[in-house]
Amino acid sequence: MTDDARRISPDITDDLPAIQEAFGLGIINAEDLTYLPDGMMNRNWRVCTGRGTYALKQILDVPLGMARRNLRVQAMLAADGVPACVPEVSIDGDLVVEAADRGYCLLPWAEGSHLPGPQLSLEQASQLGQLTGHIHHRLNDLSPESGLAPVTAAPRSTIIDQGAAIAEADRYLRLISSLEAQLPFDVTVAELLEQRKILLQEYGERRPASDSPAGPAGWTHGDLQYRNLLWHDGEIAAVLDWDRIQVRTFAEEVTRTAMVQFMSKEGPLDLERVGAFVAGYRRLIPLRSEDVADALDRLWWRRMTSFWQLDHHYNRGNHGAAGLVVPTERLLAWCAEHREEVAAAFTAI
Repeated sequence: MTDDARRISPDITDDLPAIQEAFGLGIINAEDLTYLPDGMMNRNWRVCTGRGTYALKQILDVPLGMARRNLRVQAMLAADGVPACVPEVSIDGDLVVEAADRGYCLLPWAEGSHLPGPQLSLEQASQLGQLTGHIHHRLNDLSPESGLAPVTAAPRSTIIDQGAAIAEADRYLRLISSLEAQLPFDVTVAELLEQRKILLQEYGERRPASDSPAGPAGWTHGDLQYRNLLWHDGEIAAVLDWDRIQVRTFAEEVTRTAMVQFMSKEGPLDLERVGAFVAGYRRLIPLRSEDVADALDRLWWRRMTSFWQLDHHYNRGNHGAAGLVVPTERLLAWCAEHREEVAAAFTAI
């Protein structure tokens, strides 16, 4: 194992005594911890103890109160048959342990592999769609003790103006040009921003006309994609990272999951697997084709007007999502060019 793979941040070193005492783990030494550098929003470690192997997460992406709610929901879903890891409870009965102003949760280590969408068989793509529908059913059928209130309406969908998006692209272009030394990443981003401006100018008429999304809404996972799915022996062994449980239209989660799961680094979507995934979902929850088409248009426009990876990279110093910049831009351009084919794959019965 390399030093990088075993890297421990100063924060975790300072917080280890509180973590091991709160969860009753015994003494944790440096060699018992493996830092997992692939996490984008939170920090994660593999922890080997006399009690077993665990995943330790430093919670950075949501407030700790919301993390507690989501972990409670996760435990209830696992008891209800959803393949989710049951979080460990501290000696004090808490799902989140706080050290200074930092929060941590502990989950049993789940074995399996993260399989990008194109590596799934058509049957597995359909299985993932059916599991997504099952999760939506179970999330919206939990008792009030979960903390999830009954959903009465879909939230409004923020529609960013074409001109505002172009202005934001120009802001990042000015930021990059002001750098004392531009790295290859900065040069690439500048080129992609110019291409994004062209797309915005060319396809501005595709901006959704209404802020009211179509179709049924409810509680959703929020980040169903291959980095948060573990496959073992051809089956989904675990759904990870329930940090973004939120009310959305079901079609929004379906289209986002398919878009992220079945995109390639070269840009095109695997439309055959997209179709299998969406069809698998609609066997459990009968979304109308119009609902899916509406969500697809909104997702594409939201991606066209969003610069969240650049915000994290340049404004927050978080470079975890930098690897998404190039494939995201390629996907935007490809979807614009193949609009009818993409819509047909998402709405086919």
